[in-house]
Amino acid sequence: MSWQIPVFGVRHLSPGGAWHLRRYLDEIRPKVVLIEGLADANDLVAHMTRKATKPPIAILAYTDTLPVRTLVYPLARYSPEYQAMMWASENNAKVEFIDLPSDIFLALQDIEAERIEKARRDAIEAEQNAVAEPEGQDATEEESDRESSCKVDHVDRWSPEQSVSIYEQFARQSGEPDYETYWERRFEHNCSDHSYRRASFEFGRALRELEEDRPRWRAENLVREAYMRRRIEDVLAKGTKPDKVVAIVGAFHAPVLNGDHPAMTDEELQRLRRRSSKLTLMPYSYFKLSSQSGYGAGNLAPAYFELLWDALQQNDLQEVPNRYLSLVARHMRDVGTHRSTAEVIEGVRLARTLSALKDGYAPTLIDLHDAAVTLIGHGELSSIKEALARVDVGTAIGELPKGVSRTSIQEDFERKLVDLKLEKFKTTVKQELTLDLRENRRVKSDDAAFLDLRRSSFLHQLRVLEIGFGTPIASGQQSTTWAEKWHVQWSPENEIALVEAVLLGETVELATGYKFKTQLDKCESIAAAADMVRDACQCGMMNSMDLARMRLQELATETSDFLSIAHAAYQLGQIARYGDVRQFDPAPLIPLIEELFVNGALALPGASNCDNQAAVAMLVAIDELNKVSLEYHDRVEESMWIERLQKLADADDRNPLLSGYACAILLERGLIPNESLACEVSRRLSPGIPADLGAGWFEGLSKRNRYALLARQPLWEQLAGYVSSLDDDQFRRALVFLRRAFGGFSPQEKRHIAENLGECWGVHADTASELIAQPLTEQEEQTLTDLNEFDFGDL
Repeated sequence: MSWQIPVFGVRHLSPGGAWHLRRYLDEIRPKVVLIEGLADANDLVAHMTRKATKPPIAILAYTDTLPVRTLVYPLARYSPEYQAMMWASENNAKVEFIDLPSDIFLALQDIEAERIEKARRDAIEAEQNAVAEPEGQDATEEESDRESSCKVDHVDRWSPEQSVSIYEQFARQSGEPDYETYWERRFEHNCSDHSYRRASFEFGRALRELEEDRPRWRAENLVREAYMRRRIEDVLAKGTKPDKVVAIVGAFHAPVLNGDHPAMTDEELQRLRRRSSKLTLMPYSYFKLSSQSGYGAGNLAPAYFELLWDALQQNDLQEVPNRYLSLVARHMRDVGTHRSTAEVIEGVRLARTLSALKDGYAPTLIDLHDAAVTLIGHGELSSIKEALARVDVGTAIGELPKGVSRTSIQEDFERKLVDLKLEKFKTTVKQELTLDLRENRRVKSDDAAFLDLRRSSFLHQLRVLEIGFGTPIASGQQSTTWAEKWHVQWSPENEIALVEAVLLGETVELATGYKFKTQLDKCESIAAAADMVRDACQCGMMNSMDLARMRLQELATETSDFLSIAHAAYQLGQIARYGDVRQFDPAPLIPLIEELFVNGALALPGASNCDNQAAVAMLVAIDELNKVSLEYHDRVEESMWIERLQKLADADDRNPLLSGYACAILLERGLIPNESLACEVSRRLSPGIPADLGAGWFEGLSKRNRYALLARQPLWEQLAGYVSSLDDDQFRRALVFLRRAFGGFSPQEKRHIAENLGECWGVHADTASELIAQPLTEQEEQTLTDLNEFDFGDL
């Protein structure tokens, strides 16, 4: 079948392309507009062209079975494809997408994942074979084989980075610093009728010649183009004349969309692999467009290109530098940095001069950046960087009208936002939300009384589903169970994660429950089970909490791991404290806390026989179990815990860091009198004890209750005598632990220690304070420098 239709090649986010395309469509008045896009997304066109739709938006395709694959097709207000749809809507023309349908595109992701996995296995196998090669193999032959393998791998493993190099070739040949600048100067500023279309057509032809050495990428494009020709022939077969059909595609594809090349046959289409998929629309953001910069995927400065689009609409491209630099100055003024109008005017002149040096019609973005840094930033990029980012990228996020086709979980999410009065937080601007989980008795309805509690449960459900709408802010007040703070911020990535979660359940709560169930089925650790009990409690899902608790009970009978037991007991203890606030009965948790506590106390001495690296985690676990003993002293075997701590504190065959830490806990509880502490310090810090054991014990002791240690002058006298008794080698070893022990002390505490040691050496505290305040001598500075450069890792 021989045919030829008007084809308009574009860059997918090109304001110049959109402007020229609208003029071209006005000229030829087509009846059918064909657009490079997912062929099964035609039903979404009516929603995308509604008045209430506000770009940027995106078509999201996703598989409805695991593993989840997603595909995003973003559109800005200045996208040629979006403007083509708007023109068709305004002029009663028909719109059809003609690229491969989503089920085939998503299957291609499976094929790519399989190819990568096969390449990984082949590489492992080749490495194993290389190790097994006879020692007598000829080295030259082996090197030749490796080189050959590398060449084949290089050809087969195409990546987007290799594609970028094609475009960079055009930039270098034209004397531009990068491809973005090349495209803007040659295409976006080209206002001559038909010139853009002809130039983009030739640009696409040149691209096709350069991509010959990328066979896998080329193969995928050949399949897509054959399918697009098939769709064009279907339209022509229905009786539409070729001159009344316009195809809008990427410039790369434009030269081959004619009857001189074969269309895809039924048999070829049947052989293509597919994955069952669904489609939805989602709001997008300029930030996301900027982070997906690159040909066909986005651009670095979406807000700037919208500024360019508005200027083209007003036939006033020369005003862009004035508007851009004025916005930069305005942003700087908004944050308290004054910039004058004269600096903006001089900046515009400089930008136009820089453009003229390149024979440009108007300044490019890089010209505007250079001018802004020079005149408005006074030569410093750091002072103007934030303002440039705001003007380049912006904070725009799209909107979709109610009733637009969405998944059930998206609809549930939107209902929850309305019900919980969280609609205003669905923006790309990060906001802080403070919640009070207690009952508000000043309102009448239960829903209003527990609004913040319901908000908390909802945000925690989203957290468990890894939908990053809210991020908890850590609070320093651990005893406050009724207060929560969140950072709340919406992004397109959150929308994608929300859509993917529909595979777990039709609503947010059902999806969260299903995720708990699947995690519990795989859970083999009581620490992980305890975390799930906590998460389920915070999500307000008591059935899931009971399932997690029962799984924890099963695992508790099979483990003696102190770290896991301590963490589980601590987490359950924290959850039980939520009782009244979270509106649940904590009674079923108490017997489990008691059981875990006993198991942990029994496991402590054995677990303390470890190296220093493992001891770091042990410190956290001991602290967690000690908090449980304090919080639930009337329910747990506190005497057993104290007895085990005393045993560890007295032990010489356990990790000294942990022995010192146990001693610190007992001292904090008031269970070690001064005389006993003095005897223990004397024993631990005696000259006969190896330096790393003595100093390691002191490091553990110093990790708690520091003010009590600072008040005990005899301790510092013993420490001073201990350090004085060490020889050079022992001192170096002790220094590792002592330096680490004092590293966590505040400057005020270190000053107090120095005064204590001064008294040991016969220096009055006031005199010691004066000496500390004096500047260091050159010799002292050199000694300190040598100490900082000392490689403690060698020990």
